[in-house]
Amino acid sequence: MNKTEQLELEHKRLESLINSMSDGVISTDEKGNIILYNGAALDVLDINSIQRGFSIESVLKIINDKKEPLDVKRIILESKTQTISRDYKIKYTDGSIISIYLSISPVHLGYGKKGDHGFVLIIRDISREKSLEEERDEFISVISHELRTPIAIAEGAISNAQFIVEKKGDITTIKDALESAHSQAIYLEEMINDLSTLSRAERGVLDTDIEEINARDFVENLLLIYEKDAQSKGLKIHLDIDPSLELLSSVKLYVQEIMQNFITNAIKYTPKGSIIITAKKIDNGVEFAVSDTGIGISKGDQARIFDKFFRSEDYHTREQNGTGLGLHVTRKLALLAKAEITVHSELGKGSTFSIRFPNLK
Repeated sequence: MNKTEQLELEHKRLESLINSMSDGVISTDEKGNIILYNGAALDVLDINSIQRGFSIESVLKIINDKKEPLDVKRIILESKTQTISRDYKIKYTDGSIISIYLSISPVHLGYGKKGDHGFVLIIRDISREKSLEEERDEFISVISHELRTPIAIAEGAISNAQFIVEKKGDITTIKDALESAHSQAIYLEEMINDLSTLSRAERGVLDTDIEEINARDFVENLLLIYEKDAQSKGLKIHLDIDPSLELLSSVKLYVQEIMQNFITNAIKYTPKGSIIITAKKIDNGVEFAVSDTGIGISKGDQARIFDKFFRSEDYHTREQNGTGLGLHVTRKLALLAKAEITVHSELGKGSTFSIRFPNLK
């Protein structure tokens, strides 16, 4: 085998190797003109073909976090050693944006003086990884912030109670301090329950036992559970139950969690007025609704209230404790129960959260 044949064989082996890689690979000469690429590169760049000999910036158009275009050719040619970045993005023609891992390595391409230097680029779509990283960072930020306040209040209340006991002070003051600590402990318990339910929902390990639920008894029991909380805020809870209600075949855990979330939110965000819990028969199922006369939700926020960790910037909402997990968990459970949620709300005029549960058997 002569030298030319040997070079051709090595070239074919190289092409076979890079085409077997799951990451996008593009090789350029020392001027940034494309020499070689693999199929995975076409997938990442969302294009059908790459013209050999064209400049790299004709196919690889990167932007930064501010969506500003960057000079990719200059970035490549100025790389003297291997450069790795996870901060670049690619904007597709349909407007969607992905985050990419980009490795740039200066290499010696072959024999002789002609075209013996160049660059090898490795490109990978890391949008999911970046999304998980952002969720993790947001989770840590939200939880650390939300934990700090109740722990500080509970610690202060208990310390105050201890001080009063030591001084043989007023029992009423001690009672108030302990009630304050107890309320914060309940808030922490609810947060942990939300986190636990969310974790199990996302891992798909929640209860799947379908049972017959007496919808009338279910709603009346909700009234018994939450009437005291409503009365403590000067609110009244009313029931509106369809007399033709029938049994609902569903997962009681899901139905219970969802309705409890709707009711606790209604109580939390209703300074005065009333709350109505409705239950009515629908084709092959039951529709429940919780209406309040509370602060309401803006149209912009309505589009995001089921997002994980979302909390409105409205000061009325910010006055209340919350992690932004409750409604996200609710949507997860609704999907598992094949239920459909609708929201009707207007700022200053209250909200209605409705959910239609189909019979699952």
